[in-house]
Amino acid sequence: MSLKKQALSGVFWSSLQLFGTQGVSFVISVILARLLMPSEFGLIAMLSIFMGLGTVLINGGLTQSLIRTQDPDEEDFATVFYFNLVGSILIYIIVFVCAPLIANFYKQELLVLIVRVYAIIFIINAFGAIQLTRLNKMMDFKTQLKISIPSIVLSGLTGISLAYIGFGVWSLVWSSIVQALAGTIQLWYWANWKPLWVFSKEKFNHHFQFGIKLMFSGVLDVIFTNAYTIVIGKFFIPAQVGFYNRADTLQMLPVGTLSSVVTKVTYPLFSSIQNDDVRLKSVYKRIMQMVIFLVAPTLILMAVLAEPLFRFLFTERWLPAVPYFQILCVNGILYPIHSYNLQILTVKGRSDLFLRLEVIKKIIVVMVLLVSFQYGIYGLLYGSVLTSVLAFFINTHYSGKFLNYTGWEQTKDILPIIFVSVLVGGLVLVSDLVLKNYYFIDFFRLALGSFLGIVLYITSAYLFKLSSLFELITIVKRQ
Repeated sequence: MSLKKQALSGVFWSSLQLFGTQGVSFVISVILARLLMPSEFGLIAMLSIFMGLGTVLINGGLTQSLIRTQDPDEEDFATVFYFNLVGSILIYIIVFVCAPLIANFYKQELLVLIVRVYAIIFIINAFGAIQLTRLNKMMDFKTQLKISIPSIVLSGLTGISLAYIGFGVWSLVWSSIVQALAGTIQLWYWANWKPLWVFSKEKFNHHFQFGIKLMFSGVLDVIFTNAYTIVIGKFFIPAQVGFYNRADTLQMLPVGTLSSVVTKVTYPLFSSIQNDDVRLKSVYKRIMQMVIFLVAPTLILMAVLAEPLFRFLFTERWLPAVPYFQILCVNGILYPIHSYNLQILTVKGRSDLFLRLEVIKKIIVVMVLLVSFQYGIYGLLYGSVLTSVLAFFINTHYSGKFLNYTGWEQTKDILPIIFVSVLVGGLVLVSDLVLKNYYFIDFFRLALGSFLGIVLYITSAYLFKLSSLFELITIVKRQ
């Protein structure tokens, strides 16, 4: 299969997998949000940093090294598998022992038992990490679709059933454990790979030298990605954490899903053409523009229609999350570009520079946090927008050197798309303000606003001759 056909096939099945799983997950989360209280979601959100850290430490960046390696053999896979498994057990023991400290930090005694049960996911996921890595490396997203949908459905049914009969926060805990367990069992069945009884010190050193820098970068990223949850959880009630988490989760639904679809394809794709700078720049530019073309209008439209959206999906009790969500939507527009710029450093083998940039950006985050914290939650949220903009210029400056594609050039390429998105968002906002004076049915406001936004955006993109629109039309015609 040619590289182009492989990429298109990867995009198709990856899209189907992620949109399918995210769609099912979203429906489940809406039902759970109607059954559970914001404070119960807040308790689980408080653990996100510890679960994220554990996952990064277990993988150690070694799975990414496997994907980047041109021809890994069975020794490579087995070595990383056993490292991940032993690491997961050690991390679980550490988390188990530290559970009372976590509970004391947040002043939530219930977290002791929750942490100790929830962290079992580390060990469960370690058993399937290499099988998943192999599927990603082969761009076999069709098999991943077979695995992910049944896992999320079973997980959702478990969570909804337990929430309905009054298990509260534990319905979220057991739902996550069931999903991890179901996914791992299916990975062993479908991936057609079992580890050899071998551990190569030479192979380990090779992957560890590359992966250790990504691991430290990942640790920093998890800490500072969850910095706002930590601060809000420490100084505010769990319900506020729940509101923030719900806003962030909904904002990340289109951004994270689309970015994940493209990232799962682009990393092995970029790796395969890592030595052809001209081709790498061309592919990167087109992908970046296409993703922003889809993400920017979606986030702005969701921000404009946030009030009826939250009330329709989650009921009135979640409305305090609306202003958080609107600010986070602005923050999310640049999210995909951060990921793709850093991918360039990774495929070029510059994990050292990757780590250095992460350190610089985290220092900036700390400085902004110290200032913005004084102005409450809204100060923190606006501060996150500022750090996202600063991170954009830092990332594009260094990756641009490898691509001969400067940050300013990247900015010029995406500004017309963002301008059109904001223009359309403004028009939809005006129409919605007029509409809600006559109709109070949220579904009607959402349906009309979405339809108007899509029509205006496509029309505006055509009039402004945005290249991504015409490329998207060409892709659709070829199918």
